[in-house]
Amino acid sequence: MEIKITKTTSPAQMPPEDKLGFGKVFTDHMLLVDYDDKQGWHDARILPFGRISLHPASTVLHYGAEIFEGLKAYRRADGGVQLFRPMENIRRMNNSAERMSLPLMDEQDMLKLLTTFVKLEESWVPKTFGTSLYLRPFMFGNDESLGVHAVHNATFMLIASPSGSYYAEGINPVSIMIENEDVRTVRGGTGYAKCGGNYAASTRAGERAAKKGYSQVLWLDGVERKYIEEVGAMNVMFKIDGEIVTPKLTGSILPGITRKSCIEVLRSQGYTVNERLLSVDELLESLRNGKLEEAWGCGTAAVVSPIGKLAFGDEEYVVGGGKIGEVTQKLYDILTGIQWGKVEDPYGWVYKL
Repeated sequence: MEIKITKTTSPAQMPPEDKLGFGKVFTDHMLLVDYDDKQGWHDARILPFGRISLHPASTVLHYGAEIFEGLKAYRRADGGVQLFRPMENIRRMNNSAERMSLPLMDEQDMLKLLTTFVKLEESWVPKTFGTSLYLRPFMFGNDESLGVHAVHNATFMLIASPSGSYYAEGINPVSIMIENEDVRTVRGGTGYAKCGGNYAASTRAGERAAKKGYSQVLWLDGVERKYIEEVGAMNVMFKIDGEIVTPKLTGSILPGITRKSCIEVLRSQGYTVNERLLSVDELLESLRNGKLEEAWGCGTAAVVSPIGKLAFGDEEYVVGGGKIGEVTQKLYDILTGIQWGKVEDPYGWVYKL
């Protein structure tokens, strides 16, 4: 796939690295590729960052034909830049596209788009440990008609945002509320796809939790309302009586890349990891009898996020004394060490540019 590059004539300056935040500052360029049934993917181009124009009847505006991904470019100590398991994001994006009836893209073409864009924007990859260049590839349908049908025209885009350290003041355990009213998705739905509608559907419960002083929501399944699924925008793991337990991928849970990496690291370290159904009753019983030793969320943004408090209804429980646990800390150290090139990568996950 050929990529036409038009560089900006007004390059911006990155803010100080301790002032970056997340998703507020964007690099100088954006990448676009068009799709239609006759030509397939075509006209790949990198342009100066700016607004885009959409027809008022575009499919994405009316029927939510949209998917996205999130990954990061990291600055190594030697000054080089690397990605972490980009092919996993690419494959998951194609899985999401298939579910949402959007066109798939050749894996190597998508990898070329990602790497070409990051190389162009390499000066925007911050240097401080914990910071990164967050990459947001996304795709949407833009047929210019109101009929409900499979997408015939689409756009793939890529934008990037230099992001500050998620844990600027250290890893502090968060408080989580188990949600028992709203559901995020159901088996057979779009739960395993990374599409905007899943996140929009989670916002109401998240706002309720925030008003009660909790950071995120822990979702139950949408069928029986009894099995643990995800926490906020992350997967979730528990250490129960020495065993690592994480909800089984049943089609309603996003197959997280950090989740997958955590499982592989833990098993290589000799831990027993069980991917299975975990009921809220079993989880609460393990809290009451002291068998729940650690709990954490895992995802691209935070890597791991220790859970120090769980609430369900009127009951509230402290997990692990409200402190980060040994396994959670070990996972954070290993994964971030690999991502920023501080430790050896024995798994072959790093993609150096």
